[in-house]
Amino acid sequence: MAGPKQSGTTRRRSSERPGPRLDEALRAIGTGAYVVDENGRIVAVNSHALELLACRAEDLLGRDAHDRLHRDAHGQSMPAARCGMRQQFHAARTAQGEQEYFARGDGTVVPISWLITPYDTGGREPGTLVLFHAPRSEEEAEPPSRSAPWKLPELERLALLAETTTRLTSTLDVEEALRRLAALVVPRLADWAVVDLITERGEVSRTAVVHAEGGTLVCREDLQGPMPPIPQESPLPLSRALRGAASTVAGPQTYRREPDSGIAVEQRRLFEATGIRSAAIVPIRSTRRVLGALTLGRAEVPGDFTPADLPLIEDIARRTGLALDNALLYQRQRKVAETTQNHLLPQMPRVPGLQMAVRYLPAPDASHVGGDWYDAFSLSDGTTALAVGDVVGHDLEAAAGMAQLRNMLRAYAWALPEPPSGIVDRLDEALQHITDVTMATLVFARIEEAGQGHWKLSWSNAGHPPPLLVSHDGLAEYLTDGHGLLLGTGIRVPRTDGTVLLPPGSTLLLYTDGLIEQPGHSLDEGLSRLRRHAAALVRRPLASFSDQLLHRVRPAANDDDVALLALRTPLRTGP
Repeated sequence: MAGPKQSGTTRRRSSERPGPRLDEALRAIGTGAYVVDENGRIVAVNSHALELLACRAEDLLGRDAHDRLHRDAHGQSMPAARCGMRQQFHAARTAQGEQEYFARGDGTVVPISWLITPYDTGGREPGTLVLFHAPRSEEEAEPPSRSAPWKLPELERLALLAETTTRLTSTLDVEEALRRLAALVVPRLADWAVVDLITERGEVSRTAVVHAEGGTLVCREDLQGPMPPIPQESPLPLSRALRGAASTVAGPQTYRREPDSGIAVEQRRLFEATGIRSAAIVPIRSTRRVLGALTLGRAEVPGDFTPADLPLIEDIARRTGLALDNALLYQRQRKVAETTQNHLLPQMPRVPGLQMAVRYLPAPDASHVGGDWYDAFSLSDGTTALAVGDVVGHDLEAAAGMAQLRNMLRAYAWALPEPPSGIVDRLDEALQHITDVTMATLVFARIEEAGQGHWKLSWSNAGHPPPLLVSHDGLAEYLTDGHGLLLGTGIRVPRTDGTVLLPPGSTLLLYTDGLIEQPGHSLDEGLSRLRRHAAALVRRPLASFSDQLLHRVRPAANDDDVALLALRTPLRTGP
C-alpha cells in the first residue's frame, strides 16, 4: 500500500544536493516528474509522481530509476537494452516515448508516456528531468499534426514550463533573461517574440523584438526603443496587458481602427513591419507589480492563436515576471553597492613627480562591496602615505569594517611622527577594542623624494602579500622586508620596517590576494605569474599597465575581490 499523500517535492539528502530552485520547478509541474543524477539515481521527485506510482518518497530517492521503475507489460523486470528511455538517457538528449510501464507500490504496473531532457539541477553535477503520465486516451499521446505544428503535447508543454523556470531563474541579468526567454518560445510557440517592460518611473520601453530566421534568432533593434505612456482607459490589447488587466488574442485588424493612444500607433507599426497575422498578448507580472507585457506573434507558419493557447503563455509570462523581478532587485542592489563602494574608496592625491593608478574589482558572487581597499594621502611632514589592505569577508559588513580601519589608519598616520611599523602597531592594538574588524592584513608605506631622481620608500607589512617593485628595464623583485603578523591576532610582537630606494622610472605595485590566489594552486604560482606579467608590461602607461594586470593575472576562478594601487616614479631627463 502507498504511504500518506505527500505534497510538494522531496529530495535526497546528500552533500551534493541540487540547487534550491529544483523544488519549486518540480512542484510547478502538473504531472509526474523526477530528476536523476548522472548515474541514473533519483535525487528529487514531486507529489504527482508519488500519487501515480502509489509509493512513498523514500521508496524512490537514491534508487536507480531503471531498476526501481521500468517493467514490461506483465510486471517483469525490463532489460536495459530493451528500454527506450534508458537508451535516450545515455544519449543525453531530449526525447519522448510511450507504451512503457512503471512499477507501482502496490505491485501493479501503470502504462505511461514519457519525456526526458537534460536538466540543470543547480548543483555541480548534471541531471536529467523525467516527465511521465498515464494517457487518458490514444489521442492524447499522439504527436502534433503537420497542419497544427503549434499544438504541443501535454508532456512537451510541461517540459517547456519546467525549462522556463530553471533557465530564467538561473540568471540575475535582465538582458540575459530576455535572451533565454526568446530562445524558449521562438520558434517553438511563435516566430516573433516582443517584450515591453515598464520602468520604475512608469515609462514603457520595447526591450526585445526577436524573430526566427532560418533557424537563427535575429534581434530587430529598429523596432525596439521607448514607447508612449500607458493609456488608462484604452480597451486595446497591449494597453490592457500593460495595466495588468487581461490577456488577449489579437491581429492586424485590431489596430487598423483609429488609434486611441501612442501605444496603439506603435502596435500598428509593429504588425505592419513584422507581418504578424496572429498574436497573443499577456501581462508580465511579479508578486509586487506589473512589469510589462509579452507578445508572441505568428507570421509565416500556419496556425493562429486561440484563447485556449493563453493559459500556457500566461504561465510562461508569470515565470518570466518572477525571474525579471529578481534580476531587477539584484541590479538595484548592485547599483547601491557600487555607489557605496565608490564613496568608501578615496580619490588619489596629486603628488608632483609621481603617477598613481588604482583599481577595484568586487568578488563575482558578492554584493559589489567588500573588505579590500587602497588609500593614499599626504602626511603632515610632507611625505605621502600609501596603503593596501584586506578585511576578512566580501560583503557590507566587511566594507564597513574596511572604512573603520582606513579612517583609523589615516588619523594615526597624520597625528603620530612614527615609522610605518609604529603606526601599524598602534592600529593593531586598537583594532579589537574600537572596531568590528576581527582580522585584517595591511601594507602601510611612506614615500618621499630622496634626490638625484630617486624616491625613498619605507613600509611595514602586516600579513599581506609583498609589494612588487619593477624597474624601467623590467627587473622585478618582491619587497619582503618589514613582514609581520596580520592584524587582530592579539599577539604582541615587535614590528619592523623595510626601506628601499626606487630608481627613476620604476613601478611599485601594492595589491590584495584576490589578484594572485587561485583554488588548487600554490601562492608561489600566483606570485610568479604576477612578476612575469608586471615585468612584461612595465613600459606601458600606468593606466594600461593596471588594466592589463587585472586582465592577465587575476584567475578566472577567483571568488575574491581585488584592490590594486600602482605607483610610478619619473624617468631622469637630465644628466
